[in-house]
Amino acid sequence: MKNTPIEHIIAENERRKAMAAADRYDQLTGEGCYGDRVEADGCRVPRAVLARCPDYLSLTTLERDRWRIQEDFEYWCVRCVTIKDKLSGRNVPLLLNSPQRRLLAVMEDQRTAGRPVRVILLKARQWGGSTLVQMYLAWMQLVRHQGWNSLICGHLHVTSKSIKRMYNLLLRHYPRDLLDGGRPRFSKLEGQPNVQQVEGRDCLVITASSRSEDAVRGYDIKMAHLSEVAFWQSSAMHSPDEVVRSVCGSVALELETVIVLESTANGVGDYFHDEWLRAQMGRSDKQPVFVPWYEIDIYSHEVDDPEALWREMDEYEHALWNDGCTLEQVNWYHHKRREYRRHEMMMAEYPTSASEAFATSGNHPFPREDLDRLEQGCAGGPLLEGDIQGDGMSGEAAKRNIHLVKSAGGLLRVWEAPERQRPVKTRYMVVVDVGGRADSSDYSVIAVWRMAAGGRKPAIAAQWRGHIDHDELAWKAMQLAKYYNDALLVVESNTLTNEAARAGESDYILEKVLHVYGNVYRRESGRLGFHTNGKTKRKAISALIAALRDDKYVERDIEAVNEMRFYEEHNGRYAARAGKHDDILMTRAIGLYLMEDRRVNPDWQPPSVSLSVDTWCVEHVATGR
Repeated sequence: MKNTPIEHIIAENERRKAMAAADRYDQLTGEGCYGDRVEADGCRVPRAVLARCPDYLSLTTLERDRWRIQEDFEYWCVRCVTIKDKLSGRNVPLLLNSPQRRLLAVMEDQRTAGRPVRVILLKARQWGGSTLVQMYLAWMQLVRHQGWNSLICGHLHVTSKSIKRMYNLLLRHYPRDLLDGGRPRFSKLEGQPNVQQVEGRDCLVITASSRSEDAVRGYDIKMAHLSEVAFWQSSAMHSPDEVVRSVCGSVALELETVIVLESTANGVGDYFHDEWLRAQMGRSDKQPVFVPWYEIDIYSHEVDDPEALWREMDEYEHALWNDGCTLEQVNWYHHKRREYRRHEMMMAEYPTSASEAFATSGNHPFPREDLDRLEQGCAGGPLLEGDIQGDGMSGEAAKRNIHLVKSAGGLLRVWEAPERQRPVKTRYMVVVDVGGRADSSDYSVIAVWRMAAGGRKPAIAAQWRGHIDHDELAWKAMQLAKYYNDALLVVESNTLTNEAARAGESDYILEKVLHVYGNVYRRESGRLGFHTNGKTKRKAISALIAALRDDKYVERDIEAVNEMRFYEEHNGRYAARAGKHDDILMTRAIGLYLMEDRRVNPDWQPPSVSLSVDTWCVEHVATGR
């Protein structure tokens, strides 16, 4: 692409700009505006207006305006809303830009479908996301409903008050003739400095900070605008999730209620990032909305010499062009990034993707690009969710009649069934990270690795994750190892060894498993299990870093990728970010590290032997030394 003649590039750039200019949008006439619209007296008005008022065309202009603003938010914005322009400082009508229109479409899709409006908004800089949200709430209060109370909650009171000032400006300039009772205004409630009443609409606007969890108790809240949530701080008294839970619990699940969480990113692993990931995976009630920098009109710069720019563009900037940016947009990015010491800092401020927005500083050991690539393998769902069982839960009985039980939401997920052809050429390894028993503790994880074979990369074939007594965990791991072609069973032994020592037992659980199942990993010292210490942990994490860099394994679980995004390095020590887990991550790191061990993954196969498995045999094929 870099060798494309510059004439072709310029022609394509002109085509892209022409397409953007052809997007005609006029909030007064309704051209290009949201929703199902019909022609009415030279304008395109929402069909819902004519459905509610069949005599619309026979009304006076003022009467038509009053009807139209009830169903046409964009018309209401240009007709009734005054904002302060950030560039000129002048008071101007609210003319929606492209990102604001996209956010509005998401909210209106939910409202017009008869659903509560629930959105989580990941913002870039300077496009008016907070303005759009606040004006949408004001439209509900001033036009569509009486008694529709709203909450504005920022990480500090000053944030909430800044948003409320937008509302004040709207009320001061609101057209007198478009609201019964004249121009609305705020009035304070005695003894409640953070509560304002909108006179004539019987509704309240409450401001609060994330530090005041009880601010909304006692109020019938219908709408909540939670701002800069990524910067909300945890304390001994409350956490961000507790504040959000308190707020959301005050908003009924009914038509035209609104909850919007919005923020710029503040790294990974915090409450906002968690909620964003849940929304992306479809596990949240909120729809995620992200606006990349190139959708914001002001981020464009004229190109004096297209050929020189094309030569100077690096691989990332050529990717921007290939994704549809104009040369003017790439030129702005090309010059703007010079202000930052590292490209990652630029990406955090002006993200092209959501993952860029959450990009962290240099203490993150796994590059974002590697994790984005790894995440691509997580698109498909599992073949089965459920559990694995045998005739018993321990001992010889646990080894008999091993089978899978299908159960929606089960803790075992299977992406690949074991290969059953004979002779079997695919080997497996089961890696166990031992967690706690209580629900509040770290998870235990059993990861089934399919080893590299026949040109295929190693891959995660199955995984169990949950809380369980450690003896039950060991036997369940044995069952999975047995099920997957008598796989090598590797158990992280620190916790089990310490428990045995405290109990005064010399015959700890791995030795019991070994009596029943012979293929249990031993260290070079002869001791059972994988021992994690500072040295082996660094080696394991290094193996994982290299595998990600070189695209050497296939991941299936998105939570594994998320754990890697939360992982940090401080002074040569690796650990999960506070409040996060690394249990899945460690099964990947240990597995990849051991695959470099010739005792675990030799270049040759052992002589042909048969290992007894309840209903079938596994034959290892000798290929010579």
